[in-house]
Amino acid sequence: MTSGASSPTYPARPRRSRLRTLLPLGVAAWLVLEIWLLLLVADAAGGLAVFLLLVAGLVGGAAVVKRAGRRAFANLSESLQRGAPPQSGGANGLTMLAGLLIMLPGLLSDVVGLLLLVPPVQKAVSAYTERTIDRKLRAAVPGALGDAFQQARMRQPDGKVVPGEVVQDDGPGSPHDADGDRPPLTG
Repeated sequence: MTSGASSPTYPARPRRSRLRTLLPLGVAAWLVLEIWLLLLVADAAGGLAVFLLLVAGLVGGAAVVKRAGRRAFANLSESLQRGAPPQSGGANGLTMLAGLLIMLPGLLSDVVGLLLLVPPVQKAVSAYTERTIDRKLRAAVPGALGDAFQQARMRQPDGKVVPGEVVQDDGPGSPHDADGDRPPLTG
């Protein structure tokens, strides 16, 4: 039996991107594969061997991250002493990523992290990343980033944005010019 009331119509939800749909599935598959590999190694070599592998990965990854961080800091301080702009730190960033992957518990992440430490692989990944970022920036709508900041600014809790201009009269006799001195900044 119907009551005669119309059912509410909701606006169509925007479609989720493929990345937002497949990323959680990929992470879940990665975790299952990591656990399966650890169980295989534990079955073949024993639990102590797996524990030692995990500890070695943690220590080795921390050493790689520390070394890459020191190298990045040295490059930055050297370029600042020369007065030149800092160079891009793509290799240091990939080395840090490799160290973080090695630190993660699991054998597959260790293999990927160790592969990222190989210089030809680093160059290939860096070149691919630069090409991808350059292509995305070229495809971006001009002014989209500024518009995003403007929209974020407009969505403050009170929702009020008042366009205006601040004019401060600093001429003689103004309240800010008492006896020619400015009041001390306190705060």
